[in-house]
Amino acid sequence: MSQMLFTSLAVYHDIDSRSAPLNMAIDEVILETATEPTIRFYRWDHLALSFGYFGRFEDVENHQTDREIVRRWTGGGIVFHGKDLTYSIVIPASDPVFSESSTSVYEKTHAAVRAALATNGKKTELAEIASPKVSESCFANAVRADVMLNGQKIAGAAQRRTRRGLLQQGSIQNVDVAADFEQKLARHLSMRCEEKTLDGDILERAREIADQKYGTAGWLRRR
Repeated sequence: MSQMLFTSLAVYHDIDSRSAPLNMAIDEVILETATEPTIRFYRWDHLALSFGYFGRFEDVENHQTDREIVRRWTGGGIVFHGKDLTYSIVIPASDPVFSESSTSVYEKTHAAVRAALATNGKKTELAEIASPKVSESCFANAVRADVMLNGQKIAGAAQRRTRRGLLQQGSIQNVDVAADFEQKLARHLSMRCEEKTLDGDILERAREIADQKYGTAGWLRRR
């Protein structure tokens, strides 16, 4: 990439044993508190399913017996989690990148994903146009700037913009990524990356939000 998206970037390599509601809540807390752009990587040690804020619970309720289900705060379709690498990017409103369009952030982030995959020989491309919608499953439908490999979507994301900042939650799946992929992706987003860990205050606040919001039937079934 000729120009990095961020001047600096805080990088969290999170554990893979948190519940789906807690994962969503952590992203929200980082959005509430971040003073610089952040990226959090996390995997799943259990089968889960997330669906967009505007999605219908009736479209996913049949998966309740085999997956932990959570409604995201971001938009988008149904994403099946298990073997995927999930990330969230937070851009605080104080950062210059926040003034860019959501589409621009989406495209530049996926360009970084593509560049990181290319270092391990994966020849991907960004979708130029949206494909016809065939289902509510996110990875069955490509939108502009999604990452494609041999005609199959392998990276998609959804966003939420508030007065505090921009949250982008993304998933990379249907492709083998190298052990150092997370570091490479972060380096394609910024030359100044600082490794960080989630502190107790973030986790305590996230547990509250998970209990009061993402883990409740009212939130899950609101549409």
